[in-house]
Amino acid sequence: MPTSEKVCERFGRDPRDSRSFEGLRLLDIGCGGGLLSEPMARLGAEVVGADVSETNVEVAKLHAAQSGLDIDYRAVSAEALQEAGETFDIVLNMEVVEHVADVDLFMSKCAAMVRPGGLMFVATINRTMKAKALAIFMAENVLRWLPRGTHQYEKLVTPAELEKPLAAAGMTVIARTGVFYNPLTDQWTRSRDMDVNYMILAARD
Repeated sequence: MPTSEKVCERFGRDPRDSRSFEGLRLLDIGCGGGLLSEPMARLGAEVVGADVSETNVEVAKLHAAQSGLDIDYRAVSAEALQEAGETFDIVLNMEVVEHVADVDLFMSKCAAMVRPGGLMFVATINRTMKAKALAIFMAENVLRWLPRGTHQYEKLVTPAELEKPLAAAGMTVIARTGVFYNPLTDQWTRSRDMDVNYMILAARD
């Protein structure tokens, strides 16, 4: 589910255009150091990168300045943004829901910021024993990709638990896919298997 492909399809843009997101306002919630915000800005989007960690935001601001990118980074929560009346054509909600205290509230606030005709991409980890073995034990204890304790099994979210608040907020799920990492090629690819990492794309009509 490449983000640019789905956005171009939804908004009638040419995917070959290097500025295909021109005129679109995008929120990268839980932006971290700006790993996703920066390529979105390069595609021409007006990007707001939000993270509750002031340290992450400062790092992101520094890197954007060094890269010559104009990105509106803010140390703020999704709830605060929604209550301030912010709206977006696209919301990137990537690898965040497994860390929030109240998934339903968080998802409802994010969905409320999606404009009519807009999209929200959500990526997270399923709450399955396979995910516990691969995404937590292997990633944190064997491969050491993440610090131990980054993910807690009890806070992982199933697709059904994610789709319920989306539907309640008036969003329609239009695509689902699993995401699989191949260590032999060092690449992430789409998969029918949603037991570990997965993505959901929802739209507001």
